[in-house]
Amino acid sequence: MHLSLFNLKEKVIESIWLVCALFSVLTVIFILLFLFKDSIAGFVQIGILPFLTGMTWNPVAAVPSYGIAPLIVGTLLVTLGSMVIAVPLSIGTAVYIAELAPPRVKLVIKPAIELLAGIPSVVYGFFGLMVMTNWLRVLFDQPSGESWLAGSLLLGIMALPTITSVAEDAIRSVPQEYREGSLAVGATRWQTISKVVLPAALSGITAAIILGMGRAIGETMAVMMVTGNSALIPSPITNVLSPVRTLTGTLGIEMGEVASGSLHYHALFGVAVVLLLITLIVNLGAVLILKRLNAQRPAGAFLVNAPDVVRRVVKLVPLLIAVLIIYALGGIIGLVLLACVGVLWLAAQRLSPRTAQRIAFFFLYLGVGLVILVLGIILFDIVSHGLPAISWEFLTTAPRDLGRAGGIFPAIVGTLYLVAGSILFALPFGVGAAIYLNEYRMEGYLTRMIRTGIDLLNGTPSIVFGLFGFTFLVLYLNLGVSMLAGQLTLGLMVLPTIIRTTEEALKNVPSSLREGSFALGATRWQTISRVVLPSALAGIITGTILSIGRAAGETAPILFTAVVFSQRYLPSSIMDPVMALPYHLFILSTNVPGSSQNKYGTALVLIMLVIGIYSIAIYLRNHFQQTTRY
Repeated sequence: MHLSLFNLKEKVIESIWLVCALFSVLTVIFILLFLFKDSIAGFVQIGILPFLTGMTWNPVAAVPSYGIAPLIVGTLLVTLGSMVIAVPLSIGTAVYIAELAPPRVKLVIKPAIELLAGIPSVVYGFFGLMVMTNWLRVLFDQPSGESWLAGSLLLGIMALPTITSVAEDAIRSVPQEYREGSLAVGATRWQTISKVVLPAALSGITAAIILGMGRAIGETMAVMMVTGNSALIPSPITNVLSPVRTLTGTLGIEMGEVASGSLHYHALFGVAVVLLLITLIVNLGAVLILKRLNAQRPAGAFLVNAPDVVRRVVKLVPLLIAVLIIYALGGIIGLVLLACVGVLWLAAQRLSPRTAQRIAFFFLYLGVGLVILVLGIILFDIVSHGLPAISWEFLTTAPRDLGRAGGIFPAIVGTLYLVAGSILFALPFGVGAAIYLNEYRMEGYLTRMIRTGIDLLNGTPSIVFGLFGFTFLVLYLNLGVSMLAGQLTLGLMVLPTIIRTTEEALKNVPSSLREGSFALGATRWQTISRVVLPSALAGIITGTILSIGRAAGETAPILFTAVVFSQRYLPSSIMDPVMALPYHLFILSTNVPGSSQNKYGTALVLIMLVIGIYSIAIYLRNHFQQTTRY
C-alpha cells in the first residue's frame, strides 16, 4: 500500500511537469488559432493574392487599399541591409573571441557583446531617432535621415550580439585536434582559422546568420522609429536613403487606432500572420541546422556529408554576395567596389602567409574595436545627456505637462509590477517544462513536439505576442487593457528563455549525482527536488534574471495590453492599466516635442535598470562557473 502511494505520487508529479511542458505547445496553437481567426475575414474579403501582391497599402483612403507588397519589400530590404552590416562584424568578433583573445580581454569583450544584447530595442530606436538619423541627414544632405539605411544600420547593431554568440559557440565546438593538425603541417594561425576552423564551423555560422535575420525581421520599435514609415517601394530600388515601412512597423503604428472588427482590423491580423510565418520559417531553418550540427560530429561533417547540390550552393555564396552588393549599391558603384575587392583578393594571393596573417588580424582587431566603439557611443550619448535629468524629484514624482516636467516614478513602479507578475507566471511553467524534458522523458515523438513548440514560441516576434495578448486576453477574456493582461503576455514571451536556461542548468548536473541518489533508495522526485534542483539552482537563477531583463525592456508586447502614457497615481489592482518605462520613452521620443531632457533621463533609467539586471546574471554565471565543483 505504501509503495503504491509512492508510485501514485510520482505519477501525479510527472503529470504536472508534462502539463507544464505541453503549455508551450498549447500557447503556439492558441497564437496561431487566434491570429488566423481574426485574419480569415480579411483574406476572404481582400483575396490572398491581391493582399500579398498589391502595391498600395492605404486603409484610410476613400477607397481603401490593402496590398502588403511594399511592406514585405521594406522588411526584406531593411533585413538584407542589416545582414550586410552585421555579418562581417559578428563573424570577425566571434573569431577573435574564440581564437585570438587572451583570457583577460575575453572577460571584457564577451560581457560587452552581451550588454549590446541587453539594451532594450526602444533605447536603440531612441538613439537612432535622436542621433543616427541626424548624422545621416547631415552626411547625405537629405530632408530627413529616417530611411532604409537608418533601419539597416540600427538592426545590424541589434542583430550583432545574436550572430556573434551563436557563431562563437560553433567555432569553439571545432575539435582542438583540427587546429593542432593544421599547425603541425606548417600552416599559420590565420590559415588554420580560415581554411580549417571556419569551414568546419560553417553550419553553426549559417545558423547564427539565420537567427540574426529572424531577430531583424521580428523587430518592431526600433525600425518603427527610424525608417520613415512610408509604405512605398524605393525608386530606384537601390535608393538606401528612401523611407520604407516594415510589417512590424505597420502593426505597431496602426493596431492601437483601428476599429475592432473592421476590414482594416482583419487586414492587420493578416499582416501578423504573414510576419509570423516568415519568422517561423527563418527560425526553424536555424534550429534544424543547429540540430544537424549537434548531431554530426566531428564538426564539419555537415558540409562533408552534405549532398552535392548543398556543397555547390555553399560555393556560390561569394558570387551571391557580389550580386547583392551590385544590387544594393547600384550598378557602377557596386562594380567599382567589387573590382577593388577583386584586385585586393588577387594581391592577397601573392602575399606571404605571414603578411596575409598580419593583414587579416588587423581587420579582425578593427572590427572588434568598431563593435566596442558602437557600444561606447550609444552609452556615452545616453549617459551624458541623461545624467542632468536625474534627480530625486525625477525618480519619485509623477509626470507633468505631458512628460516635459515632473518625474517617472509611476513608470518605474509599473515596469517592476509587470516584470514581477510575468516572472511569477512564467517561472513555474518554465522550470516544470525543463524538468520534464530533461529528467522524465527520453528523446521521442512527444519531446520533439514539445521542443518544436518551444522553438516556435522563442522565434515569435514580440509584436505578435502583443497582438495575441490583445485579441485573446484583452478582448476575448475581457481583461481589458490592464496590468494582468500585460503580465501574462510578457510571461508567455519569456517562457522559452526560462525553459532553455533551466534545461541547460539541469543538463550540467552530473549523472553520477542522480545515480548515487537512486542507489540510496530515493525516488525520482526526491532525487530531482533534493539533489538535482539544488545543484542547478545557480543556472536557474541566471536564466530567471535574464528573463527579468528582457521583460523589463520590451515595449511591443505591452503596447496594446497594459500601458498608458501618463497617470498620476499607482494602480490599485491588477485590472488597472500601468505606466512603463519603455512605452513612456517611446511616446516622449515620437509624440512630445520639447521633452529632450526627460526622455534622455527616462532612457538612462531604463538602460541602467536592464543592464544592471543583465550584469547580475553575467556575474552569477561567471561566479558559479569558477566556484562550482562536483
